Amino acid sequence: MKELKDRIQRDGQILGNGILKVDSFVNHQVDARLMDECGKEFARRFAKLGATKVLTAEISGIAPALTTALHLGLPVVYARKTKPITMPDQVYLTLAPSHTKGRTVELIVSPEYLANGENVLIIDDFLASGATILGLVRLAEAAGAKVVGIGALIEKIFEGGREALKPLGVPVESLACIASMDGGKIVFQ
Repeated sequence: MKELKDRIQRDGQILGNGILKVDSFVNHQVDARLMDECGKEFARRFAKLGATKVLTAEISGIAPALTTALHLGLPVVYARKTKPITMPDQVYLTLAPSHTKGRTVELIVSPEYLANGENVLIIDDFLASGATILGLVRLAEAAGAKVVGIGALIEKIFEGGREALKPLGVPVESLACIASMDGGKIVFQ
């Protein structure tokens, strides 16, 4: 998606160790108009999958998941990283390594909002190693839901996440695919 790629080139910052900072438009300050365009594009690409819910991880995946869900007419559920007191005692929980946090994080979903028989579309900000998305897949499977597709705003191809997701046998769509960030330069595929 040209508009997203242009924004990454203009405002994305390479911090080293494979980290691309997009805080100014994706996950700290959100460009709502850009996220709406991304949501429209995901909705177009995934319209025929029969999804009944959109699932993401807090916090960075919420903006693209929300706009995608809006354009598909679906609810969005996000996996929490800490369990609030309002959540029931019995939850779906898995662990996933976080590259940007430098540690393993919990992903928690209440069974009230993810149920057996749901068709789940996973939308997240990044597809890098695939670890977070595979955590979301585990949560969906624990609920008895079926993952029908996976979307990422930005894919870092050089981290191998797409290969890790291949055994799932579902469509994987990324709006901006980065082939390299060597030498402080973003190169798109």
